[in-house]
Amino acid sequence: MTYALKEYFTNVFAGIWTVLVGMRLTFWHLFTPSVTLQYPDEKWELPPGARAQLFNNFDDCIGCGFCAKVCPVDCIYIETVKTGPGEDLGKASTGNPKRLHVLRFDIDMAKCCYCNLCTIPCPTECLQMTPKYENSVFNRANLLYHYSTYPAVEAGRIRTEAEKREAEEVEKRKAAAAARAAAAKAVPKEAGAKASAAKEAPTVMEPVSRPAE
Repeated sequence: MTYALKEYFTNVFAGIWTVLVGMRLTFWHLFTPSVTLQYPDEKWELPPGARAQLFNNFDDCIGCGFCAKVCPVDCIYIETVKTGPGEDLGKASTGNPKRLHVLRFDIDMAKCCYCNLCTIPCPTECLQMTPKYENSVFNRANLLYHYSTYPAVEAGRIRTEAEKREAEEVEKRKAAAAARAAAAKAVPKEAGAKASAAKEAPTVMEPVSRPAE
């Protein structure tokens, strides 16, 4: 009877002790100050170099396309058109001249892998990673961000003028190529005419003087 009673109290103590051991972490948090962040009224400060939403300062974009070429997932879409004669788009804040109309500059953040490679080769540093990370949307199409400031009508006019200039340049190149081909054909004819004239010309025999005896 004594052994059974001892075993009973031993089991009761072991059960209570295991509960206390399991609840040790819970009790420790119970008596420590709360660290709950009241989001979205409060937000954590991101560490330096954090990568989140991409942003393009379009006023400094020169349309070089380096960012789109280096992007490993092809999430940057750029459409540029060369400026026409006499057009001056000014310069970026870094002093780089603007020689292209950037009719489209879109970033698809649904495809972005936040590698930050696109910001490194930018000559004007207009493309940057921002600390903005709250970009949740209900429709994935809303993650396509448009940065070009050209109105649709203005962009259409610029495209039409560029196509017209390109067609004129093509015609000029064709005309120049035709002129070179005609000149190349004329050269053999002139050479043949000179050769025929040389053959038809009479040969004058010069008298040969004999040595004195």
